[in-house]
Amino acid sequence: MNEPLFSGKCFKASGFLNITPKDAYQELISSNVAILDVRKEDYLAFKRFDVPQVIHIALSEFDTKLNEIPKDIPLIVADSAGIRSKEAMLILIENGYKNIANLAGGLVEWERDGLPLKIDENETLDGACICQMRTKPKK
Repeated sequence: MNEPLFSGKCFKASGFLNITPKDAYQELISSNVAILDVRKEDYLAFKRFDVPQVIHIALSEFDTKLNEIPKDIPLIVADSAGIRSKEAMLILIENGYKNIANLAGGLVEWERDGLPLKIDENETLDGACICQMRTKPKK
């Protein structure tokens, strides 16, 4: 299973390591750590993590792109709200990844904490809840 990483700032929940957005940001700017963003491509146009290293591989592409995910650097697995990233964590653990932690609360909590985002106002989203949001049709 996972070993304590990220300067001991993680907590264990759902059987694996989790890290708060504020602690994750400190690790991302001070260490060789990357965010593994597992959101669908549709969700990336409006808001993206604005940190030095972000790898995007949607959870739905794991079956064909798992070998593209590095094992030699610590990864913080993220999605919109921390739900699909948990699924990704389980797949990564099953495939021998050890230097990983889940971003608690995903992009929602990241934004709530006022952490850096790249926002494209031309790509705003529409939907009843975060899990159903899609890019608004352009007028």
